[in-house]
Amino acid sequence: MFQLLRARDVKDAKLLASMEATPRAVWFTGGTPQQVRASVRKTMAEAFFERSVPVLVAYDIPGRDCAQYSAGGALTLTDYEAWVSAFAAGIGKGKAVVILEPDTLGLLPSSCGGPSTNYPFTDTDRYAELNYAVNALEQDPQASVYLDGTHSAWLNVGTIAQRLVTAGVQNAQGFFLNVSNYQYTPNLIKYGTWISDCITYATVVSPGNYSCPDQYWNGGPPSWSGVSLSPYGQWSDTATEADLNTSGEDARYAQMLGTTNPTTHFVIDTSRNGQGPNSMQAYGNSPYDQPSAVVSTLASGNWCNPPGAGLGLPPTANTGVNLLDAYLWVKTPGESDGQCDAAGGARAWDYSIYTEPGWPTTTAAQAQFDPLWGMVDPAAGDWFSQQALQLAQNANPALSWPPMGWRGHHHHHR
Repeated sequence: MFQLLRARDVKDAKLLASMEATPRAVWFTGGTPQQVRASVRKTMAEAFFERSVPVLVAYDIPGRDCAQYSAGGALTLTDYEAWVSAFAAGIGKGKAVVILEPDTLGLLPSSCGGPSTNYPFTDTDRYAELNYAVNALEQDPQASVYLDGTHSAWLNVGTIAQRLVTAGVQNAQGFFLNVSNYQYTPNLIKYGTWISDCITYATVVSPGNYSCPDQYWNGGPPSWSGVSLSPYGQWSDTATEADLNTSGEDARYAQMLGTTNPTTHFVIDTSRNGQGPNSMQAYGNSPYDQPSAVVSTLASGNWCNPPGAGLGLPPTANTGVNLLDAYLWVKTPGESDGQCDAAGGARAWDYSIYTEPGWPTTTAAQAQFDPLWGMVDPAAGDWFSQQALQLAQNANPALSWPPMGWRGHHHHHR
């Protein structure tokens, strides 16, 4: 921001100031029980002083993010229970929103190749940890706890509904969608509504039956036979493109539920989804001319620092959707998703077809390079100034000046 002001780029400096003034979640990613209790308590006190409700992210689950053994998170179920109990003690009787363990239901230990010697975690432990955490946190009647509901281009509805119920969602406020991702808000509203419908169907209407219509659904009678919905456009019941039209799924749920109403609530991370996900198709065209295998690898890595992203809807609890409690900025916009490169699998590139002066020429250096940004990306959680500026410039809706919440200060989580 200050470099921009020095360069007399006042317009972009204002955009970044406006982005920075927008309230976002505070992440707690480790430490001893004593440390996390003190940190949460301090955040609660600041929020009370500002008359705001803090959004707290608990991110310390054993084996998180399919990591190698010591790469992050508590080491055992017992350690985690102590940590999350201390987290709850830090909230005390205060009012808070808790985003409980992003990715934990999308990336179960079994989907990370566990249990094995270097990844000794099990799904049974994961569910025990989440149930314990929900119960510990929900002892405060003013805490609203949300579990991982992945996003609309990830798990199908029946799968995530069943995982949420197993993880204790019925004792929580609900689930969160799209944390650190880029999916369109209308698609996430549909997906969240269907998950809630499916939970009600499988727990009330037809107990144990999770065969629910989803975004990849082709089932049901001919009148409902759908096609797989595309994440690269906005879904609705009136869309003319078959791969964006959700009327079949909605009609089917209405019939399945009859007069029974869904009750599981959800929230959506809109910190970076203003432009939707990047299909990466542009890299197959001139001047890049990358082969289709490269483009498809880029598309499957589009969760990792994709170019062209923009900030989404500013945080608000005023959503106009019955089950949708809030739009939140959970991910801190401007922080890198990680070193998105070929070595980590998020990128691929044929440098013999397209390269630029200054780009690496050895295979080893190319493996660590991000051709989409023309640089080596900052490590996960580090500030990525080029991306931060692009997010602010591409914000949808556009950022306002002076920004909302300008009088109060805001928290960084590092």
